[in-house]
Amino acid sequence: MTHTPNLRPAPDKELVDIAEYVTNYQVTSDLAYETARYCLMDALGCAMLALNFPECTKLLGPTVNGTIVPNGARVPGTNYILDPITAAFNLGSMIRWLDYNDTWLAAEWGHPSDNLGAILSVADFICRGRVSRPVNVGGETPPLRVRDILTASIKAHEIQGILALENSFNRVGLDHVLLVKVASTAVVTHMLGGDKEKIINALSNAWIDGQSLRTYRHAPNTGSRKSWAAGDAASRAVWLSLMAMKGEMGYPTALTAPTWGFYDASFKGHPFRFGRGAALLRPYNSYVMKNVLFKISFPAEFHAQTAAECAMILHPQVKDRLNDIERIVITTHESAIRIIDKSGPLHNPADRDHCLQYMTAVPLIFGRLTADDYEDNVAFDPRIDSLRAKMQVIENKKYSADYLDPEKRSIANAVQIFFNDGASTENIAVEYPLGHRRRRAEGIPLLIEKFKNNLATRLPENRIAAILNLFSNPQKLEGTPAHEFMNLFVVK
Repeated sequence: MTHTPNLRPAPDKELVDIAEYVTNYQVTSDLAYETARYCLMDALGCAMLALNFPECTKLLGPTVNGTIVPNGARVPGTNYILDPITAAFNLGSMIRWLDYNDTWLAAEWGHPSDNLGAILSVADFICRGRVSRPVNVGGETPPLRVRDILTASIKAHEIQGILALENSFNRVGLDHVLLVKVASTAVVTHMLGGDKEKIINALSNAWIDGQSLRTYRHAPNTGSRKSWAAGDAASRAVWLSLMAMKGEMGYPTALTAPTWGFYDASFKGHPFRFGRGAALLRPYNSYVMKNVLFKISFPAEFHAQTAAECAMILHPQVKDRLNDIERIVITTHESAIRIIDKSGPLHNPADRDHCLQYMTAVPLIFGRLTADDYEDNVAFDPRIDSLRAKMQVIENKKYSADYLDPEKRSIANAVQIFFNDGASTENIAVEYPLGHRRRRAEGIPLLIEKFKNNLATRLPENRIAAILNLFSNPQKLEGTPAHEFMNLFVVK
């Protein structure tokens, strides 16, 4: 009796599109590479600053103390030498810990430089392995260079950002770090030498994985997992990529399989949308990197950046009249209302840096908003909760529309103070934060200063000078082997 073989279906188009982009697309945009250099700089600076916070550092290091990893990846700001999976968790958590690295806002928000936790760790691991081996019979395999890191970063930004444009994962309860896992899996598999088939296999496993819920980002459960979730996603991506490189199989209809696929099981039966706003962007190119947002002024959830800037402008007018304030009106956009409009007790720094009212009250009172301002010694100042209780948050429909407009991508907020005597301040409105592409010329010098200040918390002056000099020479930077670049950030 002849049996017809049970042929597996063709892979989902969404998987194929990403794999073809990663393997075939040639990045030619000078602006994309320039922006990627600033993203790399900023992410490493944020990681170094995070090492000043014990709640972060307690999670770092090897899984088992004393573990020796030949040709292991280095963790910036430390002396750890780790396997690439653990290194990706370490670095990914450090980059994201203070909510200070780059941001992408659309139907889904996220932080595309989170992918650098995986990209840098794997690049370093690959590079050290290559330079430690004797010359092969067929010739020496050259080390990866910073240019390769930037290319992978541009592509990871693009994958995460395009998937986020019109697909809201938070509305079905899923956290945006899912997209970090997917994007990092694609580019890391390619970095490891994976072909299109292996990338598709690895991606399918990323989609059918259990996905992080947003529980830890919202009251009453807000907590520090939101600061290491991206590290978790980066490390998982590296693990899945290594599995694929060993020949582990994939699942071709991971997204579309009836009942069991991601769409039916986790996305309420809806396929991903790539229509309005994204129609001109596909196939994937370098749009996201060129338009990414930098957090320059404040370590704060991005939807509140312009509100904090408004508050800084108003600070001189209100700092001596805090007891005379009757009410404070914050005019904002729908996404901010949905995720950071909070009343009632705030239990920890993770709660506070996702509260629009808190991030507005602190600069009104103190004329600043720093990472330290989320800690208990500041948060227990009774004036903060007093002002929070007087705040009214309302939506401006135009702000909400402009937030989603691909030609604008504004993140607008306005703040106005009303006093007991009937007087009021001007309604201060800021549509685009300092890190927006429309304010790039104004923001880049401050971004470099932020990087320098962050490095100064961990590195000596001569090392900082060498790093800044390297970043100021793009050609030299991009030609630097990955392991030599990472050595610049090692602390003995």
